[in-house]
Amino acid sequence: MAINAQSGVGKIRLFNDFCGTDDGYSDDASSANLGDFMVGGEGIEDTTAGCSQPTSGGLSGVCRLTSGATAADTAFLGTGINFDVGLMAPIAIEARVQFVDLDEKLAFIGLTSILTYDEQMEDIIDYSAGTTVTLTAELAGFLLGSEFTEDEMWHMAYNGGTTTGQTDTEEIESGVDAVLGEWQILRLEVDPNGTARWYIDGVLKQTVEGAVSTTTDFAVVCGISATTTEAAVMDVDYLLVEANRDWNA
Repeated sequence: MAINAQSGVGKIRLFNDFCGTDDGYSDDASSANLGDFMVGGEGIEDTTAGCSQPTSGGLSGVCRLTSGATAADTAFLGTGINFDVGLMAPIAIEARVQFVDLDEKLAFIGLTSILTYDEQMEDIIDYSAGTTVTLTAELAGFLLGSEFTEDEMWHMAYNGGTTTGQTDTEEIESGVDAVLGEWQILRLEVDPNGTARWYIDGVLKQTVEGAVSTTTDFAVVCGISATTTEAAVMDVDYLLVEANRDWNA
């Protein structure tokens, strides 16, 4: 086996504090770059959708993600499909987010095996009203859905590992609601063996052994989707991704 010398860049660290965000609305573009992350999603070619600085409350830098005003339209911050848990973990994803309202939206922050520049959130994870979630992609992350029974609560979804993904939302409830106009820090950590941990504001809420595959390639996504003709909005104060670099990939 070849031995590759690792230098000081043996770690990957992606971060954006969004202090430079001004007017990121795509204006007929299908995607855009914002530092380490791509701004994408189905419908962001609308001139009212994408990522921009809010007109107030933007201290320390804020990206306001706004979807199009059509059901399933999505706006996200994301990466390419660049991460392999077995090769590159521990992987950590952390975002500080808040909402201007808690109606008519689906939000997901974490790892996904499916992500293209014009992705709809329902291609990754979807739900029917009540206590059922449809797990389409292999994934691990935080989920909020306005049509769940617990419609303001963060759920902790996973799929694709040696532990079967939960489709009953009552089994993945965090017990923590999103609170209108209040910031929350969401952190996902994944080990090389696929074990995942979910933290909200520094408190461990769930640990699942074998939550994700150790051989699937993943992207990171922080996104929001409309569920009706009302645009969905989520403010992101920062997004952080940390991983090891695989020198044999």
